[in-house]
Amino acid sequence: MKTSIKKKINNMNLKKVRFWIQVFTFFIIVYGGYFAIDIGDKLPTFACVFNPDGTGGKCYLGMIQHDLKHPWESFLGFAGVTFLISLSIFILWVWLLNKSWCGYVCPLGTMQDWLTLLREKLKIRFSEYDWANRKMIKSIKWILLILLLIIPVMISNSLLGLPTLPNGLSMPFCDICPGRMMIPAFTGDFSQFYIDFSNPADLIMTTLGMIMVGLFLIGSFIKKRFFCYFCPMAALQYTFSKPALLKLYKDGSKCTKCGDCYRACDMDILEIADDVTSKNLVTQDCTLCLKCVAACPEEGCLEANFAGKTIFESTKEGFILRMAMDKKEQTGNDKNEN
Repeated sequence: MKTSIKKKINNMNLKKVRFWIQVFTFFIIVYGGYFAIDIGDKLPTFACVFNPDGTGGKCYLGMIQHDLKHPWESFLGFAGVTFLISLSIFILWVWLLNKSWCGYVCPLGTMQDWLTLLREKLKIRFSEYDWANRKMIKSIKWILLILLLIIPVMISNSLLGLPTLPNGLSMPFCDICPGRMMIPAFTGDFSQFYIDFSNPADLIMTTLGMIMVGLFLIGSFIKKRFFCYFCPMAALQYTFSKPALLKLYKDGSKCTKCGDCYRACDMDILEIADDVTSKNLVTQDCTLCLKCVAACPEEGCLEANFAGKTIFESTKEGFILRMAMDKKEQTGNDKNEN
């Protein structure tokens, strides 16, 4: 019985399974509030506080910016305890699902995948980043993370003798996050699409927000998971991801460096193909979508492992079946177009 279940999982059409999981989690995050669903305000995924009626949970980036704007001395009391509890809950969520929050739950990630499907339907080729620029691109998410942590602190505290910042900058990343506009839009709320001229700080931040949502839509249409390369949530997740229960393992002795895993990867992670020494392959850019496992033709070379148990691994049979599924789907699409 166990062998039969394991075989069905290893042979599954991951593309369809992942699509429906994303639809379900998108519904929970974006519309759950209408059904009294609330999974907390420390989630390691984008669940926007600016979608107050619909959201089934809230993003921890909003919470941590709010917590950090208090004066230093308040952290010696209740505020410090509250901050540590919130951070601990966030870490526990990360340890549960690791970076699959990005690949299966994040509404912004799902939106990008839908834009990729649209691009594929229109037969528009996607672009790739020049490898010479990837190191610089990778650093942007960390810069954004540092800024969203430091700027709120400077609302009530002077750092290095610098003047404190205006209260309007208390949630700097939320002001420019595409989720602030895109997630409420799916509930029919377009009120976040605006530029605030009331003061210089609000003018700058809301203008940057409009620019960011434009880049998000255009970039995601021409580049798979465009925004994920710059996402500070991915950086914060990765900071605490090492002890996570869900892992991506590789047996380098079985790898032939065929490159199928790299070609399947939306994030263009070359290490998944080239690294035959590391066992745990969850990198800062990995979304744990497991497309690399599904694309690998080598028996047991790649596997998703939860709490020490293999839950999905590469097999020759699964690879052949998925190839046949993809070919059948492509043939069907070609017939429909003709």
